[in-house]
Amino acid sequence: MAVKSPKVALLWHGDREARNTATLVGHRFSGVAQVLRGVGIEAEPAVYNDEFADEVRDQLSGVDGVLVWVNPIEQECDRTILDNLLRELSGKGVFVSAHPDVILKMGTKEVLFLTREMRWGCDTQLYSTIEQFREQLPASLAKGKPRVLKQYRGNGGNGVWKVEKHPSDPELIRVRHALRGSIEQDLPLAEFFNQFEVYFNGSGRIIDQPYQDRLIDGMVRCYLTGDKVVGFGRQAINALFPAPSGCASGHAPQPGPRHYYPPDTTAFQPIKMKMENEWLDAMCHILHIEPESLPIIWDADFLFGPKTSSGDDTYVLCEINVSSVYPFPDEALEPIAVATRERLRN
Repeated sequence: MAVKSPKVALLWHGDREARNTATLVGHRFSGVAQVLRGVGIEAEPAVYNDEFADEVRDQLSGVDGVLVWVNPIEQECDRTILDNLLRELSGKGVFVSAHPDVILKMGTKEVLFLTREMRWGCDTQLYSTIEQFREQLPASLAKGKPRVLKQYRGNGGNGVWKVEKHPSDPELIRVRHALRGSIEQDLPLAEFFNQFEVYFNGSGRIIDQPYQDRLIDGMVRCYLTGDKVVGFGRQAINALFPAPSGCASGHAPQPGPRHYYPPDTTAFQPIKMKMENEWLDAMCHILHIEPESLPIIWDADFLFGPKTSSGDDTYVLCEINVSSVYPFPDEALEPIAVATRERLRN
């Protein structure tokens, strides 16, 4: 008797029309579907929305695994309902990546505070309440350097702010939101605090890090499948740059394109060695993560820290992306398929 091929759903967010017309032919995940089929796994589309969560639950109850690409915030909605659904399916034996509990350990901005003592860390503060934020942020700003504030969960620059003392008015602070289209503003500190109250709703909290002076050198994105580096990205990250001289609107420069590189690219070997030989073990130990539960595809974003006395680069963790990592280098496709097959076998 022929052995039935395992079935994996590729899940992304969409509306009713998107679900009714979903196909993997010509879709952004067509490459993922192709390599999965190449290792003997049947792939099918699964469009999710809170409005038809029960329908998606019924579909996913009939598959062996699900690979998920849904941002922490989608059209002003969070992942609460979806994450509970995925936990339920996982409890019934469906393989889920990334699992919601793994996301909570490594895919929120709190990871920056929890791993601050690692070599990728920096002077990082955590504010759990709006009262703590009001009380302690002034002391952080008094250190003299601009600070970068990040909400607990978010994407696309939403809830990421550069904050610094006003150069001439002690009653004001200068702020810039990283959300595209935002402008640099001068605000009274009390008004700024009021704007931030929404970030503390529910389990919300704020992470506070120093602004990295080498932001102008861009960001390195390290892509991983499980505990193996599978590629890199390099991009100019301009959202928190000061407005160009003479720019009346106060808008930051437009972001540059992201370029993708295979894992054996010479320029990125120092960070690859640090990730695979040092940082991963330390992160898993601190966050209580079993290496075999690391996501099928995830990435860590690094800014350049101060150079060493010998001129070597250092790196500062900017964030870890787990919920919806796409696009990624083509070299990651085959490792994604092979890792999925191994997880299903286990």
